[in-house]
Amino acid sequence: MHPYFSLQGRTALVTGGTRGIGKMIAKAFVEAGAHVYVCARDGEACAQTAEELSAFGSCHGIAANLAHEEGVQALASKLAAEIGQLDILVNNAGTTWGAPLESYPVKGWEKVMQLNVTSVFSCIQQLLPLLRKAGSAANPARVINIGSVAGITSHGEDAYAYGPSKAALHQLSRMLARELVGQHINVNVIAPGRFPSKMTRHIAEDAQAMAEDCALIPMKRWGREEEMAALAISLASTAGAYMTGNIIPIDGGFSL
Repeated sequence: MHPYFSLQGRTALVTGGTRGIGKMIAKAFVEAGAHVYVCARDGEACAQTAEELSAFGSCHGIAANLAHEEGVQALASKLAAEIGQLDILVNNAGTTWGAPLESYPVKGWEKVMQLNVTSVFSCIQQLLPLLRKAGSAANPARVINIGSVAGITSHGEDAYAYGPSKAALHQLSRMLARELVGQHINVNVIAPGRFPSKMTRHIAEDAQAMAEDCALIPMKRWGREEEMAALAISLASTAGAYMTGNIIPIDGGFSL
C-alpha cells in the first residue's frame, strides 16, 4: 500500500462495525494497518467480527448500546482503559423506521433521531479526550460520520425521520468541523447511496424491486464494498489530512 493511504500504527473505532457499511470500513482499516475496534449492541457479533477481521490484521470487539447516553459513556470508559489515543472515529451506527405518513409514530421518529443524531454527538463528545491526544497539525485525528443521500435529496420512501436525521447529522458535522479544526480534529461525512446492508436487504432480495431501484440511479447499480473502503481510507489517511467539513456523496449520481 502506498504510504499516502497507510493507516499503520493508528487506532480506529467503527460503531455499528459488525455488518454493512460499518464492516466494510472496519475491514478496510484493518487491511490498511490500523488497530481497529468495532462496536455494536450484540456482543457475540462483535466477537465474531473481530475474529474474522483479525485474519487481516488487528481487530477487537466491544459490545456497546449507543441508544442512550450511559451506553456511550461506558464505551468511552472501556476504550480509555485500553488505548492512549483515538486517531479515527467512524460513527456508522444508525437506524431507520418506515410507515405511512398518517400513521408514522412519534416513537419511530424519536428512535431514529436518537441513534442517528444524538448518539453521534454523544460519541464525539465523550471521545474528545482521546481524539485530542491523537491529533496534530501534521496528522489530525479524524471523525468520519456516515450520513446519507437521503439527507441531501427528497426521496423519502416513507422513512420520514431518516432523511431529516441525516440532514441534521450533516449540519452537525459541519458545525463540529469548524469548532474542532483548531484542535487538530477533522470532521467529514460520507453520504452513501445504495450499498448492501441490513437496511437495504429487502430490496436486494427482490429482483423486481432491485431493478426498479437501480433504474433511479444514473450508474444503474449499487455501490461496491471496495468503493466504500477506498473512500473511507482516503478520509482517514494522508489523502484526507487537509479536508474537513465536507459532505461527500458516494451514490452513483443519485443525488444529481
